[in-house]
Amino acid sequence: MSVVTEFSQALAGMVEAVAPSVVRVEGGSRSAASGVVWSEKGVVVTTHHAVEREDEVGVSLADGRTLSGRVLGRDPGTDLALLQVEGSGLAPATWHETPPRVGEIVLAIGRPGRAARASLGIVNAVGDAWRTRGSGRIDLYVQLDLGPAPSGSLLVDASGRALGLYSSSLLRHTSMAIPASTLARVVKSIRAHGRVRRGFLGLATYPVPLPPEKAKELGQDSGLMLVSIQPDGPAARGGLLLGDTIVGVDGERVTQPADLLPHLDEERVGQPLSLRVLRAGAFTDLPLTVGDRVERTPAR
Repeated sequence: MSVVTEFSQALAGMVEAVAPSVVRVEGGSRSAASGVVWSEKGVVVTTHHAVEREDEVGVSLADGRTLSGRVLGRDPGTDLALLQVEGSGLAPATWHETPPRVGEIVLAIGRPGRAARASLGIVNAVGDAWRTRGSGRIDLYVQLDLGPAPSGSLLVDASGRALGLYSSSLLRHTSMAIPASTLARVVKSIRAHGRVRRGFLGLATYPVPLPPEKAKELGQDSGLMLVSIQPDGPAARGGLLLGDTIVGVDGERVTQPADLLPHLDEERVGQPLSLRVLRAGAFTDLPLTVGDRVERTPAR
């Protein structure tokens, strides 16, 4: 038997082994998406953009059964949704959190119909944690060179280890993996709170240059001027005023709005934060408590 034949048969066997963990998700007017069984108690993870309904979501299993499901919660920022399926005998995937390497072969296994569908590709880029357009934190940048695959497909390496979930909407015209570590964090948060909590300061800012003498003193050229403060929000309660210029948070420099985002992750909600601001030509440190964005943004 040739090496190519052995490799081909190994891939086919691997698809057969993991396919029971992959389901078809019918949650809207678009074509069906795929999802992956998270727990044998009927929890399924899929992509947010593919699920338009909150209840009466159809979930079809590898054994031909179609079960009724509902949305437990969703996180548009990471393009993830969590479903609860009423049924038994589900086969959860076994996740592997070791980062893949550039050049590794991967398979995306989806279920657009009754049968599983596999797409072959490689990992063509791996990088650090990054932020999506919706400010969601993805723990690892994993870009794929992959053939067409249903959104929500299970990504596995050549050994059959589950690496993450395939999403076609995190970056425009780019195939991306939502890694297992991000899945675990978001699933845990949704099961606990029905959503992913995000920090909230209740302010709007605009980058501005600092006066030359203050820039030299700080070693940075710009800061964030407050142009709007929401009444009774964390910033207002912390004593910030319109015209204040934020130059640091917890001892770290701030020069652009994106510099605030790491201080607003879920684990920071309810925690103290120290803002250094330039006010009337002098620096001052103001303590405040990070709020929960749900106070201002109703749940979907």
